[in-house]
Amino acid sequence: MEGRTIRPLLKRLRQLRLRRGLTQEAFAEQAGFSYKYYQAVEAGRKRDLRLSTLERLAQAHGLEVWQLLRDE
Repeated sequence: MEGRTIRPLLKRLRQLRLRRGLTQEAFAEQAGFSYKYYQAVEAGRKRDLRLSTLERLAQAHGLEVWQLLRDE
């Protein structure tokens, strides 16, 4: 993903997780990711996210992918 897309996504992932009062570890477990993988995603070390990953992230927050990617 390009910088103009990934930065807002990472910010949104963190905001959504914190609004729900979840740690990275708790959210990763809920979404079906390993803690280390999700930690790398949120930190921006995993920049090439698959559509299936975006779908799992969105679903774990009760959203569609387009809602996850939109800028608030």
